[in-house]
Amino acid sequence: MAHRRWIEVLVGLFMAVGLVALFFLSMKVGNLPLSSGESGYRITARFDDIGGLKARARVSMAGVPVGRVEAIELDRETYEAVVTLYIERQFDTIPNDSFASIFTAGLLGEKYVGLEPGGAEEFLRDGDRIGQTQSALVLERIVGQFLFSTAEESSE
Repeated sequence: MAHRRWIEVLVGLFMAVGLVALFFLSMKVGNLPLSSGESGYRITARFDDIGGLKARARVSMAGVPVGRVEAIELDRETYEAVVTLYIERQFDTIPNDSFASIFTAGLLGEKYVGLEPGGAEEFLRDGDRIGQTQSALVLERIVGQFLFSTAEESSE
């Protein structure tokens, strides 16, 4: 009887560890922070097309995660996407003439924002805007342009 009780305790412990591991895995996959002690700063960037970029997407510089996408809004006057980026405080020496691009990571097409540093001596601060951006490459648009140019060449 004691042996069976011991097995039940081990199975219960195994299940508890599995649920905790599943929780941390889901937080990692969803790009959700495990702590809410935010001490970073926010900057904005404007893009003509964000191509499926979502809130909580990764922001990286030289492949190193430096923050995340906090919000995405549409400017009703210019019809541009205004992307708010949360940058962690330890990365407070990003030049203010840096360049922001939207890239695709992996086979699943996850979008993220990549920052390329500029050469200015002044750094981005809370509330600043990145002036130089490159929108996402939309595969459908590229294929459409290719098909249109191919059809145009064959008609000539």
